Amino acid sequence: MGGNPHNTSGWPPFTLTGLPGLETSQHWLFLLLGALYTVSIVGNGLILFMIKEEQSLHQPMYYFLSLLSVNDLGVSFSTLPTVLATYCFHLREISFDSCMAQMFFIHLSSFMESGILLAMSFDRYVAICNPLHYATVLTDTRVVCMGMSVFIRSFCMVFPLPFLLKRLPFCNANILSHAYCLHPDLIRLPCGDITINNIFGLFIVISTFGLDSALILLSYVLILRAVLAIASREERLKTLNTCVSHISAVLIFYVPMVGVSMAARYGRHAPQYVHTLMSLIYLFVPPVLNPVIYSIKTKEIRRRLCKIFQGVRF
Repeated sequence: MGGNPHNTSGWPPFTLTGLPGLETSQHWLFLLLGALYTVSIVGNGLILFMIKEEQSLHQPMYYFLSLLSVNDLGVSFSTLPTVLATYCFHLREISFDSCMAQMFFIHLSSFMESGILLAMSFDRYVAICNPLHYATVLTDTRVVCMGMSVFIRSFCMVFPLPFLLKRLPFCNANILSHAYCLHPDLIRLPCGDITINNIFGLFIVISTFGLDSALILLSYVLILRAVLAIASREERLKTLNTCVSHISAVLIFYVPMVGVSMAARYGRHAPQYVHTLMSLIYLFVPPVLNPVIYSIKTKEIRRRLCKIFQGVRF
């Protein structure tokens, strides 16, 4: 009886952790994370506002960008409550159901980001390799269908995870490695057989991140082939420049993800704060940097930003 604590939901609660060894600096860390949340929420909110208000941005490329911004806001709002509770108010306990819900939304956003980046690579492929048919291939209806299919695929992949965890017994101290609930962290806590969970986890990673990254790479191979066929060097650079923002978004999403995966698999003896920092980078870097990159690299967004700030000044 003592080894199987119960709460109202019938499952034991979990204990969240901050950065181990840096307890005395938790308030400074909260200020840093607070600044990152602010940049993410304000930056992505501004992108959405500008796309809505600026008629010239009502194009497929910017519709996909608005989807990316909505998704990045989802990532920020999914982790904000528990990060705030852990680092600011030192409230470290989270109920089983709340943890499952948070895990669901974090991973849903992660899978959606991968799908949106794939859709954006298709947009760049059509714009560069088949520009005359761009308007007929990427109609508003097709963009909506692509967005819906990304959401449905991500939902179907993530939906079974909480139920697969709920069937397992949790009998030890349920201490998490982070200030939020992630599936790779939760899956090491049960004292039952996790073979099905591991097989399903591997399947969804390969069929989403693996497939998406391979298709994104293929789209850029085809784009590069089309660009190299352009005679003028200036035109080649100008065409490639339209892909810089998307390539940056792909790198800042996939590189930290690979880093987290490698650290989990091969860095078992590394200090715990290394794993925590890696997961913070994975969850914070894309939502913070995506709006910054697109604001710097996209002329239309830059122009609209200047108008907004000039209006504020007056």
